[in-house]
Amino acid sequence: MFGLFRKPDEHVKREGDAAFRVRVRTARNKEVVELRLSKGGEISASDEGGYYVRKVVVSPKHLDRAVLEIWFDRAYRPVRKVVEGGELVPIREWS
Repeated sequence: MFGLFRKPDEHVKREGDAAFRVRVRTARNKEVVELRLSKGGEISASDEGGYYVRKVVVSPKHLDRAVLEIWFDRAYRPVRKVVEGGELVPIREWS
């Protein structure tokens, strides 16, 4: 019941029931890369009881590298997000 009023995540956007969209801005050249993370492909069960994804991001233009990690709870709500070599782009900045 309390999850009903939970605010949507500011960086991870649901795409239907099977996937999520995120955008990473690389630290070196500030290039933005959009990723689609699917529950069946990239996201796997975590030892802590939720779900986890680790994705290496390579920007197409400058070949910048970043590493994205997201931990989800059992309801696939993001609980922790880390980007090494970049940052997540808030959904409000997507155009």
